[in-house]
Amino acid sequence: MYKGKRVLVTGGTGLIGRPLVSMLIEAGANVKIVSLDEPIDIPKNVEFVKGDLREGVFCRKVVEKIDFVFHLAGVKGSIGIGRKQGASFFVNYLLINTNMMEAARLAGVERYLFASSICVYPPAEIFVEQNAWNGPPQQGDSYAGWAKRMGELQAEAYKEQYGWDKIAIVRPVNTYGPYDDFNPKTALVIPALLRRVLDGEDPLIVWGDGSAVRDFVFSGDVARGMLLALEKYACCDPINLGSGSGFSIKEIVRMILEVTGKSPKIVWDKEKPSGIKFRVADISKAREKIGFVPVVTLKEGLRETLNWYLKNKDVIDKKYNVFTKECTSNNLVG
Repeated sequence: MYKGKRVLVTGGTGLIGRPLVSMLIEAGANVKIVSLDEPIDIPKNVEFVKGDLREGVFCRKVVEKIDFVFHLAGVKGSIGIGRKQGASFFVNYLLINTNMMEAARLAGVERYLFASSICVYPPAEIFVEQNAWNGPPQQGDSYAGWAKRMGELQAEAYKEQYGWDKIAIVRPVNTYGPYDDFNPKTALVIPALLRRVLDGEDPLIVWGDGSAVRDFVFSGDVARGMLLALEKYACCDPINLGSGSGFSIKEIVRMILEVTGKSPKIVWDKEKPSGIKFRVADISKAREKIGFVPVVTLKEGLRETLNWYLKNKDVIDKKYNVFTKECTSNNLVG
């Protein structure tokens, strides 16, 4: 399906976007990337455009003559950042998502993938797609969760009003891998712990008691799931992309120490929040509808992430960080 198609990947320099770009090239697509990051390690046959998707005019320009859009650009941050800088999450997500989808509609884009998130779900142990609107997102994910819900709702509104039903909606779980955000102030659990261990932190202080269980999935698996979703299930009906398995934070720490060969003393800071005790995605729908099966084990993924980090230590702090940059415009697409 992708051979010869003009495909735009927003956030194509990032965690999921970069492996997705490689897969699209292998599939014969003509790929364009838009990002605020510097164009590091971008294939020569890919068009790179640096720009701000919060700007409606820019969105309309970058999507011209595009067949498919994978909209992955967004805002990443830890639980602490999500609570302290909720407006940065909420407003920036709304601007990016609303502008990009509207620009794609106006340009007559054939198919569109919206990368939603596991954070849209209300508190639950097992996340099943049809239960997402049974209550508000859990408190720690509130702002990002509502913004992602609005993106899903925007897709449904377009299907109802304009008949544009070729929109795939995926909800990835906690994703990790090369090209991740390793900034200690904003990084999620795996990249944050990996960097702190490699930087020699001893004792290693970890929030919570380590018992919280999470579903972690490798970025390459998610990218492959997105390709399948746009091809086989572009119908405005969300599907989860995850491993379908749970790992405790203690297990994560143990595996990180194993792959790095480090042995610091571990101190569990039980005064700090650790979130809901158990969060795992049901991926049976993804298996049934698109044939999605994750293939990279957690330990394999951690090793690959470690190897990439060690080879790219000089560039990991050059990523654009929305929490230190103010939005320059609030003009939505008209």
